[in-house]
Amino acid sequence: MIDRIGEDLGFFQTAINLRQQRQEILASNIANADTPNYKARDFDFKSALQDVMTERMRLADTKLALTSARHIPGAAVSPDSAELLYRQPLQPSLDGNTVDMDVERVQFADNTLRYQSDLTIISQRIKTMLAALQQ
Repeated sequence: MIDRIGEDLGFFQTAINLRQQRQEILASNIANADTPNYKARDFDFKSALQDVMTERMRLADTKLALTSARHIPGAAVSPDSAELLYRQPLQPSLDGNTVDMDVERVQFADNTLRYQSDLTIISQRIKTMLAALQQ
């Protein structure tokens, strides 16, 4: 039963981590709105969450132990959790900047709302479990 609770809370922890990463990317886009030739970045949250959840079934990063100085070092590293994509501009600017402040603000506000919703869900689940344990 504890494994099931851990898996459930682990899903929300992963979702919150991805939301936090996306928030940093969107904030970087907004901060660089006046930087010439800056390309706005973002990632697809749904596909990134699916990738991270399927990666949990993979083994952790591995390094091979070297028993001789002549051995070739090797390592297996899992990919990043989110693949950053370039945002296509709706209206290109003359200086090459692809940041559209209206789009970035809407995405930032939407991501903030979903982040707060995830935190509320986790809080309610923990309160429910505590109430069940007290009875």
